[in-house]
Amino acid sequence: MAWAANEADNVEQLRAELDELKQRYVNEVRRLREIDARLMAVQTRLSEAGVEPEGDLEPSPSLGAQADAGEAAGSAPTAEDKRQATRRSVDDFLQQEHVAFDRPLVLEAGFEYSRYDRTQLTLNGFLALDAIFLGNIAVDNVASDTFKYTLAARYGLTPRWNIGVSAPFIQRYTTYQKGGAGGSAAAFAEVDQTSDLAIGDTTVNVSYRLLPETASRPDVVLTGSVIAPTGREPYGIDWRVIETGEDADGNSFVRFAVPEEQATGNGLWGVGASVSAVKTLDPALLFANFGYTHYISRSFDDLNNDPDTVNPGEVSLGDSWNWGLGLAFALNDRASLSMSYSQQINGKARTKYDGEEWVDLIGSDANSAMFNLGLTYALGKKTTLVTTLGVGLTPDAPDFTLGIRIPYAL
Repeated sequence: MAWAANEADNVEQLRAELDELKQRYVNEVRRLREIDARLMAVQTRLSEAGVEPEGDLEPSPSLGAQADAGEAAGSAPTAEDKRQATRRSVDDFLQQEHVAFDRPLVLEAGFEYSRYDRTQLTLNGFLALDAIFLGNIAVDNVASDTFKYTLAARYGLTPRWNIGVSAPFIQRYTTYQKGGAGGSAAAFAEVDQTSDLAIGDTTVNVSYRLLPETASRPDVVLTGSVIAPTGREPYGIDWRVIETGEDADGNSFVRFAVPEEQATGNGLWGVGASVSAVKTLDPALLFANFGYTHYISRSFDDLNNDPDTVNPGEVSLGDSWNWGLGLAFALNDRASLSMSYSQQINGKARTKYDGEEWVDLIGSDANSAMFNLGLTYALGKKTTLVTTLGVGLTPDAPDFTLGIRIPYAL
């Protein structure tokens, strides 16, 4: 049995040598790809500067052939090989849900469509026999189609610091409906309103990589943001009264008010802080984020929506808390799929007219939850297509959203 023990020792030794050779091969392939990427970056910068370098800066065919030969001669692709093959799609996804620090400058154009449709029943009467409603029923409905166009830029200052700015441009198509007032279901009024394309509130943020990802911990990024009130505030916008429909005596009995124009911002400066984390668990990525935003109270010349009345005062918006979590799968080196849950809770807003006390605005608090599906696809070496579909889960959330973003890395 001595020979069997010797053979067992040889097997263990051969396995150890094979594992060591495989690891060396993986390291050599990684190093080869890093040098290839650096070489291509140098060539691009020289070409943009109008300098024609001496010699051939294309990747060496012999090196590529050696790598291919090594892959053909070796065993099946290792986990490291698969991770490297899907790194591009992973980086594209991280740029959207996290922060990618390895790209010096990224310019992004985005479009988002969201649909709101809210119906409210107003009952004025009583139940007879616990089943039959006797009285007046009024139906109020507001349907809004919002189009948001976003221009954004992100710049990597260092491997740990990143700065970005985002400016949205908003346009809304809104339909106001009211019917059933005055006890007549035939009484019905509808007003359509289209707002001009106008800038919303601009956001500037700075991100810091607190902890890089390791085998035992996720990649953790801290972000601070400032929201500038560059959009049209909703305070002091005049409302006009609509009267339509007639009763038996010829009196108008469908009456409601609509704003003359639509707001595109909240009118207040805001400061926020958030933390996000991403962990790679092949073949998936897990990510989570948590954020807080505080708005600084501000005075306005007019808070009233009556065109004949001017009431100056101060507005204080409630603080906002948001969080989310999800996972993503890198399908290949160009595409990845993601799904996530996000939620935002806003506290009640308050107003204070000059010489009066603070008053809470009933119905100004909100709880918006969304379920999101996303597809990221690399169109080229520098351009990526990001599509998202969101479904509202709470009454304060949009019915659904559809977004398209195209980042371009310089």
